[in-house]
Amino acid sequence: MASGTVRIIIVMGVSGSGKTTISQALAARSGFTEIDGDDFHPAANIEKMKAGIPLTDRDRMPWLHAIADAIDSYAENNTPTIIACSALKRAYRDILVHGRKDIRIVHLKGPADLIAQRLTQRGGHFMPPRLLDSQIETLEPPQPGEHILTVDIDAPVDRIVDEIITALHLPDKAGVRAS
Repeated sequence: MASGTVRIIIVMGVSGSGKTTISQALAARSGFTEIDGDDFHPAANIEKMKAGIPLTDRDRMPWLHAIADAIDSYAENNTPTIIACSALKRAYRDILVHGRKDIRIVHLKGPADLIAQRLTQRGGHFMPPRLLDSQIETLEPPQPGEHILTVDIDAPVDRIVDEIITALHLPDKAGVRAS
């Protein structure tokens, strides 16, 4: 992929995989704008998750379409953007990408026990750790035709960001790359 062709990066994974942490660090290093897909959830979705009730496909559709609309807006305004979004199913990812060639998806993947540990250590998030199993069950691993970069989360944040910047040929404001 030639430099400059990526306008939108979706950082996907189950809750606790590090989407927000990696998105923020990647934005700081690349100069891209960072947004959190959770900010697009309708209040009813947040209340369901707070109550420990897994979301259904029907619950997720307005949320996914709102993110897809935001993607179009950022791309049309030539604002390189990183979006943290679970994007657990291929159908969800298809809604988000919707045929765009300037979007890349980064899948944060790691062992369930590591993710569960992270969830129990974080505070102030509406997603309770007990919903992790439903997210893992819902996750459809990326398929080869999706052109998704899968990154192991069992590494320091800087190393994960280095890997993404190198693989996607992103600008690097720090001027360093993984060797």
